[in-house]
Amino acid sequence: MRLAAIDIGTNSVHMIIVRVRPDLSFEVIDREKEMVRLGAGGLDGRRLTDAAMAAALEALSKFRRLADAHGVDEIVAAATSATREAENGGDFLDAIAARTGIRPRVIGGAEEARLIHLAAAYGIDFSDGPGVVVDIGGGSVEITLGGARDVELARSFKIGVIRLTERFVRSDPLSARDERRLVRHIEQEIGDFVAAIRRRGFAKVVGTSGTILSLGALAAADGAPLPADLRNVRVGAKAIRRLRKRLVATDQRERLELPGLDPRRADLAVAGSILLDTILRTLGCDELILCDLALREGLVLDFIQQNRARIQKIDRYPDIRRRSIVELGERCNYWSAHTQHVARLALALFDQTRSVHGLGEKEREWLEFGALLHDVGVHISYEGHHKHSYYLIKHGDLRGFEPEEVEVIGLIARNHRRGSPKKSSPEFAALRPPLRRAVRVLSAFTTLAEGLDRSHAQVVQGLDVIDRGDDVLVRLRATGDAELELWAANRHLRPLEKVLGKPVRLETTGFPVPAAPVAAAAAPGGVAAAESPGTPGAERHPRPARRGAVPQRAGPLDAPTATRSNPTRHGKGEGRRGRRS
Repeated sequence: MRLAAIDIGTNSVHMIIVRVRPDLSFEVIDREKEMVRLGAGGLDGRRLTDAAMAAALEALSKFRRLADAHGVDEIVAAATSATREAENGGDFLDAIAARTGIRPRVIGGAEEARLIHLAAAYGIDFSDGPGVVVDIGGGSVEITLGGARDVELARSFKIGVIRLTERFVRSDPLSARDERRLVRHIEQEIGDFVAAIRRRGFAKVVGTSGTILSLGALAAADGAPLPADLRNVRVGAKAIRRLRKRLVATDQRERLELPGLDPRRADLAVAGSILLDTILRTLGCDELILCDLALREGLVLDFIQQNRARIQKIDRYPDIRRRSIVELGERCNYWSAHTQHVARLALALFDQTRSVHGLGEKEREWLEFGALLHDVGVHISYEGHHKHSYYLIKHGDLRGFEPEEVEVIGLIARNHRRGSPKKSSPEFAALRPPLRRAVRVLSAFTTLAEGLDRSHAQVVQGLDVIDRGDDVLVRLRATGDAELELWAANRHLRPLEKVLGKPVRLETTGFPVPAAPVAAAAAPGGVAAAESPGTPGAERHPRPARRGAVPQRAGPLDAPTATRSNPTRHGKGEGRRGRRS
């Protein structure tokens, strides 16, 4: 599975694209970041500016195109303090959805803190005891205490670097008076919470986010080349204090000349260094461990934890069309063993009559999907379930299909009881002529296949279609008593006879055939046809010779050589309609 996670922050918007491995770990295969200053001038309940929203929308549009290029299966996005506090935050979210199709969820501070801690614990070893995780954003700071699997304490504080810069940084360089005011404000905000952390004790302090990584790298390098990988780099608290003093003493021009400092963070670096140093001093720690995993990775980990079954299903069914068919069936508690078997038998009929109906692989797929979903309407009610199946398919959010494909699949299910659509059906009449013909042919196959598993016991394990000139013989390979299947199938032969242009006879052979597990038929490539000749992967079982058998030549239906014995016929007086399951 491929997943994109987007963090719509106060200062920047970030996206990572990951591949989720079978063991439910993940690897990042692409990442993007844009510093848009979404919260500039829009915090504390004020409106997001038009310029900031336009920049964020442009970045998110690019992110969406990149995610689509990677073929991601899901996009998860979260908006934080700038969006949740802004007067027009809802309008901004609506604009994102309208322009990109991405629907971010606004998360609260405590949830943001939990997700960040989840990410840090994924990248840093917490086996020696609980740790403190600190994340400095543009609008807020998240501080947590917890271990590798749980969070004991979590808080979000409205002391992000953009917020503090706008409120306290009034001169350049920063005056000593404003520095003292800033420190006092930070201590008042975090004091009680940090005291509670210190009483419980902790083994380490981990720092995440762009602000901490940028400042931590500068402090760790101290004039030397910056380390290429910052994860697990340890930075002394004293080095952070020295960097703070250096930044406070410089003006904007001098900061822009500092090697290793991102020019886009030069105006925020002063407040950021004071904030980080004050937090570390209040915690009383000696060093900070850097971690490059943050909210976006937390979104990925949280999605994985909550969607294990879905991820495994995506790995099993990488094709979004097939996966959405299976998901609809499972939502409706469909009879998977029965519908898989009906699909296999229907595909066997399709494959062995190609020279007559002339349909292709696209129609073959429609047949399989219609057969798989033909009984989902029972989820609503058995009475009229064929109509309910049509409704559920039409409104079941089948992804990857064109509207007319959904209509065809729905009509196959709608007509699985009678075998052919009514000419008076407005839905059928609205189709283009080639699609109407496809519905008639595919419905005929589905109806007969349904009858051949009337008992839902998968007694008929395979079939052969043999053109005998004047009629067509369908020889059924049964593993037990198939009387009910013959009765049901004989009542609905007329639609298939119209397709083939000649009478159809049914015959059973009673030799034992090993029954393949249904799960084997439900491989990612699709439902295997029921041992149809010429079908890739089909396995044929040798038949014992019967005394007195007369070999017959296979006709134009491309069937194999077969033996002939007492066909079961349907008479004119037998009913052609009957309630089906």
